[in-house]
Amino acid sequence: MKVRILLAAGAAVVAAAGFTASAQAGATFDAVKQRGFIQCGVNTSLAGFALPDSQGKWTGIDVDTCRALAAAVFGDSEKVKFTPLNAQVRFTALQSGEVDVLARNTTYSLSRDTSLGLSFTAVNFYDGQGFMVNKSLGVASAKDLNGATICVQPGTTTELNLTDWFRANKLDFKPVVIEKLEDVEAAFFSGRCDAYTTDASGLAGTRAAKAPTPDDYIILPEIISKEPLAIAVRQGDDQWADITRWVFFAQVQAEESGVTSANIDSFADSPDPTIQRLLGKTPGMGEALGLPETWAYNAIKQVGNYGEMFERNVGEKTPLGLKRGLNALWTQGGLQYAPPIR
Repeated sequence: MKVRILLAAGAAVVAAAGFTASAQAGATFDAVKQRGFIQCGVNTSLAGFALPDSQGKWTGIDVDTCRALAAAVFGDSEKVKFTPLNAQVRFTALQSGEVDVLARNTTYSLSRDTSLGLSFTAVNFYDGQGFMVNKSLGVASAKDLNGATICVQPGTTTELNLTDWFRANKLDFKPVVIEKLEDVEAAFFSGRCDAYTTDASGLAGTRAAKAPTPDDYIILPEIISKEPLAIAVRQGDDQWADITRWVFFAQVQAEESGVTSANIDSFADSPDPTIQRLLGKTPGMGEALGLPETWAYNAIKQVGNYGEMFERNVGEKTPLGLKRGLNALWTQGGLQYAPPIR
């Protein structure tokens, strides 16, 4: 009898704990719904990822990630506002509630995941750190940069990786540490530094959008780190984390299933169970997230699948000219992989 009483008491405690966690989990989502739009933290100005035009319209793969969230939550991809954040304030802005989600080419790492009060939910771009130099420097490899001055932003994994790599290769360098992205780019292009280091995608974006003459600059072949750039939310809000995670996964699954923004309506009668769940024809997935059953349909219809986001923002036909590489689907030799939507 005592055992049964203890088990019953334990079950009651678990149930109560589950109720509390569930109540806490919806805090951000509730605030977002009440406000009527998502506040998304993005880069201040990085071509291909987050860049405002002269009219203040934002474009980029991180921007599209947030637009897809808005489409899933509100049925309208325009119900999102963007807060440009530099590397030093991005985490504080998320922690304080200034933004609801951070989609800002931010590397997912152990220390950030455990010590900053935030959670990474999905990697929307697999990257790695590289170096850019002026061709006139006559350098063909990062290992030729012994004694070089190198421009880098503080408060980033880039700064730490730079020191680690040069130490491991028994090379010397002189860091030129500059806080604002625009200032570090200007310093490099003015000749203040021999090289500029950041994520390889960022180097491509900077060369395409900011270089006086892009063809005068090369990105060296070495990739010196793993930089999984991920969506981040505050810890302790499981429902909002789930929403940001599964909206992105829905876009990845859509690409794998051949569903695009242009052809999605032609799949309405598809016999494929995965597609039926993806489009909300078989109900339950939306309810599980606290969203309308059309959540994934709206995200894909209005913003596109993952491949569409990649190609229009950073792909080979854009000024950045990036190949899919690690960001190809797992079926194509890449790392992008959506867990089952079921």
